[in-house]
Amino acid sequence: MEYHDSEKAKEVAGRVEAFMDEVVIPREREALATGEKITNEEIEEFWEMAKERDLFAPQMPEKYGGQGLAFRDMLPSFEQVGRSLIGALSIRANAPQEGNMHTLELVGTEEQKEEWLRPLVQGEISSAFSMTEPLQGGGSDPKMLKTTAVKDGDEWVINGHKWWTSDGMDADFLLVMARTDMDAHPYEGTSIILVPTETDGVNIVRNIDHLGGHTITERTGGHAEIKYENVRVPVENTVGPEGGGFKVAQMRLGGGRLTHCMRYSGMAERSLDIAKAYINEREAFGSTLSDKQALRHEIADAEMRLHAARTMVRHAARELDQSEARIEVAMAKVYTAQVTNDIMDLAVQCCGGNGIGKDLPIAYFYESVRPFRIVDGADEVHRRSIARYAFEEVKEEELEHLLRFDEELITEPAVADDD
Repeated sequence: MEYHDSEKAKEVAGRVEAFMDEVVIPREREALATGEKITNEEIEEFWEMAKERDLFAPQMPEKYGGQGLAFRDMLPSFEQVGRSLIGALSIRANAPQEGNMHTLELVGTEEQKEEWLRPLVQGEISSAFSMTEPLQGGGSDPKMLKTTAVKDGDEWVINGHKWWTSDGMDADFLLVMARTDMDAHPYEGTSIILVPTETDGVNIVRNIDHLGGHTITERTGGHAEIKYENVRVPVENTVGPEGGGFKVAQMRLGGGRLTHCMRYSGMAERSLDIAKAYINEREAFGSTLSDKQALRHEIADAEMRLHAARTMVRHAARELDQSEARIEVAMAKVYTAQVTNDIMDLAVQCCGGNGIGKDLPIAYFYESVRPFRIVDGADEVHRRSIARYAFEEVKEEELEHLLRFDEELITEPAVADDD
């Protein structure tokens, strides 16, 4: 399909596609076939190859070692890396590292950028975004955030409990969302604070075992449960304006939701490629499965819906360049999550035993995609925002001539005179 991406975007995406096809996907296939995990050293070798091909960290400015692509121009590349289980990781464009880089680039001080952003881009250190809390803390309703940071002189003292801190097990620093003004509304009284994981009081409790948690690499990454007990860091570690944590998080999450959409779109595309190749070869009941009309129609529906999702994401990205585009992003995120879930389910079904087996990557894709309807905002939360928008301007004049009950026909009943 032609999506009228810029020439720069198409040129870089073409090179990313070649890197995936020539280097990354063959290594992925080998790892699946042998069960031997891809080492951290191999990942670093991918990074060096990506640098040689001018593909490394496409989302970051050149002065930090990235490719300096505009947001809309990097989306097609994110779609290409989504075709592999290790695609985003292989060019240093994987979540949450990509989003944390973007956050520091947008609102970090020059000192924070030099100390933390530069080595983060280069893969010398790792990071995590620590926002979600256990029941009854902040989750789908972030206003319920309970973690606090109180000033004591020139230090923040942080106390709280987090989980689903992605890549938290290996992180060198954490971007922690905490209430810093309990008298203000959470949207005006919450800040993001950079906390090195070696700081006293940072207790990484465990890695949350989860759906899709299996990997073909040595990296732990994980989704950590973390307790913060009287953690002291300098006030200068505040990332962005004090009290502006939600605004910063929204900037981070808006773009992050779209990059997730593109990665999962790429994953869905490859799932379809595998499914089509399989049913084109697999014979049953006198012909190949690809000759069965029911399956052909399901594949056709999947192709149409994936095309629609890609179009929605690009539209939302265009709007995001000019505004917050909250509704456009919400619509794209919900729709793409549903479409990619459905496509990977179809791919598993098409491949039968080979779909649920792990010689092919589809089972991994299937496990990976289901959380997408929850992470970065559950479907229901985004639908709530979309519905609120839908009812902002109800056109009551459309019911001007609607037949209504004639209230004048209703009279008080006569009361009998006892006399």
